[in-house]
Amino acid sequence: MSYLILVFYSCILFYFSLRKIEHLQQKNTLNKQSFIYNSKYYYAIYALLILIICILLFNLLYYTITPIVSSYLLKQKIVQIFPSSQNNLDLIYNKIINHYGNNLIHLDPKYSDLYTSYTYYQFLSNWMYWVLIILIYAYISYFIKSRLTLKFPARQKVEFWIKMILFSASVISIITTFSIIFSILIESIQFFNKVNVWDSIFGLKWSPQVALRDDQTGATGLFGMVPLLWGTFLISFIALLVSGPIGLISAIYLSQYSTPKIRKIVKPILEVLAGIPTVVYGFFAILVLSPFIKDIAMAFNISNVSSENALSAGLVMGMMIIPFISSLSDDVIQAVPQNIKDGALALGTTKYEMIMKIIIPTALPGIFGGFLLAISRAIGETMIVVMAAGLTAKLTANPLDSVTTVTVQIVTLLTGDQSFDSTKTLAAFALALVLFLITLMFNYIALKIVKKYKEQYE
Repeated sequence: MSYLILVFYSCILFYFSLRKIEHLQQKNTLNKQSFIYNSKYYYAIYALLILIICILLFNLLYYTITPIVSSYLLKQKIVQIFPSSQNNLDLIYNKIINHYGNNLIHLDPKYSDLYTSYTYYQFLSNWMYWVLIILIYAYISYFIKSRLTLKFPARQKVEFWIKMILFSASVISIITTFSIIFSILIESIQFFNKVNVWDSIFGLKWSPQVALRDDQTGATGLFGMVPLLWGTFLISFIALLVSGPIGLISAIYLSQYSTPKIRKIVKPILEVLAGIPTVVYGFFAILVLSPFIKDIAMAFNISNVSSENALSAGLVMGMMIIPFISSLSDDVIQAVPQNIKDGALALGTTKYEMIMKIIIPTALPGIFGGFLLAISRAIGETMIVVMAAGLTAKLTANPLDSVTTVTVQIVTLLTGDQSFDSTKTLAAFALALVLFLITLMFNYIALKIVKKYKEQYE
């Protein structure tokens, strides 16, 4: 409801701001240059920016402070009614909150007074919200009315606030990134305080379930990450073997051989592959591709084929990342200067020779960067591996065997009711840190190669 009122009030504020400035400009026609520089739309946009910023800040403060205050008041009420409830204070509090959110949940009659008090707190909170909203709207209307004069530098103010909004968005992105890294790093340090770093990173045995039962004796050798890293790179390598040639060849065809009409049809179809949910790829792998691979293996008298294997997961993952390589390679090939292509053809080379000896070597750094970015995407995939490759952590070079990856084990370790201070749960953060460092390394190498390419040929 509040958002509908905000939209309605914004439209009214925008309309009346335009009308007032038009009226002022009609009355004072001496300085035409000022009217061009400070267009009437800048005044209206300034009014909208002030309104939106004030409402966003108010909602941020309100929805931050109100839960804290209501929680404090309710817990004080719980202690007042049940003096001996210090040990299960949070449990009683959660019961009241859950019942308020869903009246279908049965509430113990002895908590009825607490529920009544919490309902009153929420009613009072909502009432205060609307009173404050009305006051804010009234003040904004007065503030905007006093500012809407021809002497007011609306354009400079609008540009300043837009710069501040863009700067704030950048700061939020940076803070979010560092917050994620910091939280993973803190939990990983706790894990490596319990498990030796060398034994974990270079260990050959991964069995956190056994380690959990033997946690008091320090079963550090059961958290070896090598089988997980091996499974991750094995599936990613198979995916790259599929997506690399197909993606590169399709990029060469679309950029050098296809007509514009065919390009407009084929390229969007290829890029649709990137928009298909990964769970659909997983279903395709386990229902179609895995039985097909098993039937082919049986035809060649190969019986030790797992129904969940690295080959099917890698093939489907390769299909998924074809658009990444194809699109990036196509853009890089298209960016090769036309005078280089024309010069090669003018010297008598065929189109095939021009592509193989001129375009590909020239665009190779960008193509290689696209390959690395595609590998990073494959390394971080989870759903396809869960459905098609299995959960078995083992060191095997047989693509027909079941393997697992780092991302799958992170999901497995954090699934269910686990305490966050146990070695098993902390191992998920350590795996996340290792995976983050690996993907960061690939992305850094790819970006450095692409940057070098751009500096050389742009």
